[in-house]
Amino acid sequence: LGLSGPPGAGKSTFIECFGKMLTERGHKVSVLAVDPSSSTSGGSLLGDKTRMTELSRDMNAYIRPSPTRGTLGGVTRTTNEVILLCEGGGYNVVLVETVGVGQSEFAVADMVDMFILLLPPAGGDELQGIKRGIIEMADLVAINKADGDLIVPARRIQAEYVSAMKLLRKRSKVWRPKV
Repeated sequence: LGLSGPPGAGKSTFIECFGKMLTERGHKVSVLAVDPSSSTSGGSLLGDKTRMTELSRDMNAYIRPSPTRGTLGGVTRTTNEVILLCEGGGYNVVLVETVGVGQSEFAVADMVDMFILLLPPAGGDELQGIKRGIIEMADLVAINKADGDLIVPARRIQAEYVSAMKLLRKRSKVWRPKV
């Protein structure tokens, strides 16, 4: 599964909860967390693993943070090969967390079985902020943090995305993207 979304959407938190659920059900889970590299120093914080403390201690989970090192598309130059290595190593679920969201951070969509766009419910003009290219590639749009005071905004953005998705050309004859 490939996951992308704007900063603050809760990608790492979602992956930790989902990953723990999967390992509790007997799956071996690999998480490939891609972080942006600095154009100045070339360095990367690689902080996503620190936000997945429980999953990082799970013996049936493997978390590998990786810097982009200038690669565009939200993944690294070798993400596809690392996915294959994880599968070969016995991990039956591989979760790829991309750098974030924009016009071109969906290269992972061609590497995975399902591409999920994770969105927060109250980020301003959501449809304008997320570019059409990534929406067209999404197999699933998940509105995260949809509880408490955010239930009403979450339902509103869900309705907006359901309407927007109807205007897009279908990528598959058998799957219609869900929101």
